[in-house]
Amino acid sequence: MLTTKRRTHHRSGRRITGVAVGALAVVLAFPGLASAAPVTVIPGLPPVEIPGLTTPKVTPKTTPKPPTLTQTPTPTKTTPKPTTPPPAPKPWVPAIPNVQTSTGYVALAIDSKHQIYWWHNGKLVKQMPISMGSNKHPTPNGVYHTKEKYRDMYMDSSTYGVPINSPEGYRTYVEYATRMSWDGIFIHGAPWSVAQQGNSNVSHGCINVTNAYAKWVYDNVPQGTPIVVRGTVGGQYTGD
Repeated sequence: MLTTKRRTHHRSGRRITGVAVGALAVVLAFPGLASAAPVTVIPGLPPVEIPGLTTPKVTPKTTPKPPTLTQTPTPTKTTPKPTTPPPAPKPWVPAIPNVQTSTGYVALAIDSKHQIYWWHNGKLVKQMPISMGSNKHPTPNGVYHTKEKYRDMYMDSSTYGVPINSPEGYRTYVEYATRMSWDGIFIHGAPWSVAQQGNSNVSHGCINVTNAYAKWVYDNVPQGTPIVVRGTVGGQYTGD
């Protein structure tokens, strides 16, 4: 027979076991408790680990990254490719006069253009602005031929009948004068009429050019070269 003390102890063990089984039943009946407490503590017994119950992993909250703003690229300006400009129009050039020349040179002075053109062996080599005789003293039209040359000289109105001391008289120093006619017409340097050269006629019948152009004629154009004058109000040149 069991003693009273042993019976008491045996009953206590059965009560504890019953409590443990009851606690387990509660945990199984309510799964939420398992996730809340993985270890069950029963008074008077060591902590009991219940198989299958684990500590839930807590996923840390992550702050969502703000969307990346992509900057719209600024459209680049494209430099247009340079285009080849059309060729500049060639300046107007008259046809070479149909005259005989023994020197290879031919000249044409056109009143409406206020220009004189020079050809050598059929090729245009020089163009010069000019001022010919005014309406009161026009340069006659026709074919002249170069004659003697003067590095410098005095032009004197008395050589063609106009006294120096008269209102129309003059005595003027000029450079690089090439005679075109025996009655006093020259092509020569005239620095006093540069503003009119290429624009209007202001001379007493000569062909005025700059000193530089007059020097070119003096240095290059041989005696006997034809110079054709066209379009003036001066009538026709008949002498030579």
